[in-house]
Amino acid sequence: MQLRPLTSADRSEFAELIYVSFNTWYRLHGQPDIFRGGPEVAELFFDVYDELDPGFSVAAVHPNSRRLMGTCFYHPREHHVSLGVMAVHPNHSGRGVGSALLRHIIDFTDRRGAPLRLTQSAINVDSFSLYNKAGFVPRYAYQDMLLNVPESGWTKLAPGHERVRPARADDVPAMARLEFEVSGITREPDYRYCIANRLGCFHVSVIEGPHPGELDGFLIASSHAASEMLGPGVMRSEGDALALLSVELDRHRGKMPIVVAPVEKQQLVRALYGWGARVCEMHFCQVRGPFQPFAGVNLPAFLPETG
Repeated sequence: MQLRPLTSADRSEFAELIYVSFNTWYRLHGQPDIFRGGPEVAELFFDVYDELDPGFSVAAVHPNSRRLMGTCFYHPREHHVSLGVMAVHPNHSGRGVGSALLRHIIDFTDRRGAPLRLTQSAINVDSFSLYNKAGFVPRYAYQDMLLNVPESGWTKLAPGHERVRPARADDVPAMARLEFEVSGITREPDYRYCIANRLGCFHVSVIEGPHPGELDGFLIASSHAASEMLGPGVMRSEGDALALLSVELDRHRGKMPIVVAPVEKQQLVRALYGWGARVCEMHFCQVRGPFQPFAGVNLPAFLPETG
């Protein structure tokens, strides 16, 4: 196979590969499709990743057909590299495609001397083994919780909701300080991109702290056929997380967004159950290299990748 970056000409084929590979895996394991509406809905992943980090992608191309065998985006940030959604076409599973893509990204990350991070499915043991063999360590566990938001809107507001407001561009430095304090990483390009919301599918909220210019949390949410999700988000406390979630849920009327909740944050988890949430999957925070334990609440997501 040949490895090369993705180009704009790959957009439709990339979306079809994402759509087919993920839906095939879920069907084979007795679960419903994760994507619906046709392969074109997955073009969102290409658009977001390519705009955020143009050139930071790798595709495995078949030597004869020149078709995509597998793909992955990756995201260099100030303190780490985040590994994006990796997909291998079902026709090429077991042929070392995933290993080749991962090795390319590991080599890039090692040259930078940075940790490599991702949020990885805990039920996909093949994927888990791929990363585990390459030196990744599962550092944190999450439960994916689906919430059904009524058409009439969300009325279960949590204490502290009055401190929640839409994020502004001038909040970005405070968001970065907060995430570095809680998680040991920063992702300013991601915050700015989602606040600008050029594609019309993101919304960002913040919860104000006790002092001017200070934030106690932020939450990025996506609403699209390919990603109905509350996250990524970072908060000082579980109460801050619940306040942000309770406000943001009202923007998802008639839909079923997912919250990827840390299993150990039981106040948060119990409240989500009380709101009618149900668990649909599990994930791990996987890290290759140094890791700082979270000093607050970290809600990961896949668009944009949290790391």
